[in-house]
Formats: sequence, C-alpha cells, structure tokens
Amino acid sequence: MIVSTYANNSVEEISTASPGGLKWFQLYIMPDRPFTQRLVRRAEAAGYKALVVTVDTPVPGKRYPNLRSRFQRPPHLRIPNFQGIQSSAAPSKDKQNLVRGPYPLDRSLSWKDIDWLSSITNLPIILKGILTAEDAGIALEHPGVKGILVSNHGGRQLDGVPATIEVLPEIVAAVGERLEVYLDGGVRTGTDVLKALALGARAVFVGRPAIWGLAYNGEDGVAEVLKILRNELDLAMALSGCRCPAEIKHPLVVGKEYYSKL
Repeated sequence: MIVSTYANNSVEEISTASPGGLKWFQLYIMPDRPFTQRLVRRAEAAGYKALVVTVDTPVPGKRYPNLRSRFQRPPHLRIPNFQGIQSSAAPSKDKQNLVRGPYPLDRSLSWKDIDWLSSITNLPIILKGILTAEDAGIALEHPGVKGILVSNHGGRQLDGVPATIEVLPEIVAAVGERLEVYLDGGVRTGTDVLKALALGARAVFVGRPAIWGLAYNGEDGVAEVLKILRNELDLAMALSGCRCPAEIKHPLVVGKEYYSKL
C-alpha cells in the first residue's frame, strides 16, 4: 500500500493499524526541507519500505469536476502528517487548493532535489509521474532512484496526457532491467492487470476501485474489490495459457495497428 502525505491518518497510525502490511510512503517534497526530512524520518521509523516521490505536481492541475461539485475537504478530516510544518503560506482562497490546505508544493522541484533526498535516506526512491522514455533515462543517472511508477495522476493534472498503458512499453524499454517499473491509472479489471504485466510492469496499483469498495462496504468492500481483481486476473491468465506471472509476455497484447495490416 502507498500511503499519501495528505492522508487523513498519520504515517504512525496507519503503520500501527496494519503491522503486517507492506507500506510505501508517497512523499511530496516541500519547500520546508527540514520538515520534509522529519517526515522521511517518521516514515522510516514507522517501518515504511520505500519513498514514492510525486514528480508531476509542481502546481495543482485545474480540476473542473471539483469546481463544478464545489468539493471541499470536510472540516472534520485532518491532515496530521503536516503537524509541525513551518509554512509561510496563508490559507489559499483558490478552490483548487481546498483539499490540500495551506501546505505549499515546491514549484522549483528538480532532479537535484531527488539527489538531496537520496542523501538523507537509505530507503529506495520510486518516481511517480514519469510518462516519457526521456525522463526514465534521466532517472537512471540518479543512483537513489530504484523504480518508476508510470502515472498520469489519474488524468487530473494535465489534460490530454496519454494513458499510462500507452507509454509503459517505451519506459520499460528505456530502463531495461536497471529499474523496476510499476503502473497505475485506469486499472479496473483483471485483464487490465494482465495487459500491464505483459507490457513490462512489475506490478500495478489501484486507487479509485479501492475508494469505491470503501464507499460500498468499508474495509470488507476494499477486500472484495481486490478479490475480484485477483480472480479476474487468474481467469485471464488461464484463458491466455499462462500458468504463472513469468509466462505473461508482450505478444499477448496487440494494438489496433496489428489488425489494420490484416
């Protein structure tokens, strides 16, 4: 499970509630670097095994569904990971920031900040938000980076970006075996998982389906969603002639250009 910086429970609370679970911490590098370092230390102490650094959000995107629905973070929901941050930012009047609150993102974030992060932690760093082979190649030049999460932030940041499944093959080709590659975005069925694995992803992550399961039936609803995905994947593998994940290969997936040549 990847736990967000903006989670409504602290890194410690979530760790205590799931002592047997594998947890990574999704980190936004804040302008307040000492606070960011303290947040990393808290994640380390709580047993998190990797830092997932979001690199596609120097500023929040224009999220029209939020504006149309006039969505605001309910006042009873807190963001406890920010306790103790020294922010000079006044509470924003921009409705795009009402979910995040007065916690600024770092617009100046660059590759040197990834090197800074790797200098203060031994946790592996996963870059979340890479969508091009060029950026994947640059990631190889930074020793602290151990993986890439191919993500378009659920399509909520930059309108018109490609689907993650479309860019996955070029990123896998760019890094080869040197970095692990994961994918999120649009994973709704077991066949979606099969396609991602066939195109080179080591694993996939789901966001909205877990939320739908939570809304449906709480913790049991999330478990049911994951069970459905697993069963669908098992069925898709069986019908594709794959006895284990290692047998899921690229030729299983073809695009429309394949049929246009028939």
